[in-house]
Amino acid sequence: MVLKGTVINGTIVLDQPPAALAEGSRVEVVIKTTHEKEPGVTSGAPDPGKAASPLGEALMQLAGTAVGLPQDMAEQHDHYIHGTPKR
Repeated sequence: MVLKGTVINGTIVLDQPPAALAEGSRVEVVIKTTHEKEPGVTSGAPDPGKAASPLGEALMQLAGTAVGLPQDMAEQHDHYIHGTPKR
């Protein structure tokens, strides 16, 4: 059985949790470098030769998913997050 996933905040998050993996089962984790790409899998990096950092790849998966934010959130994030005056 091959399970695939991503490390997020130091925890391995599986793409699809196994249906029947008994508690206490021993597993083996093989680390792939960012240069080893699976067929049909895109990382969000513009150039496969210049892979983004793992953090950058994880953040790109979240890009565009926020809803209900003010139109000027990017420009005025300090105002909305920290309460500083708008610029």
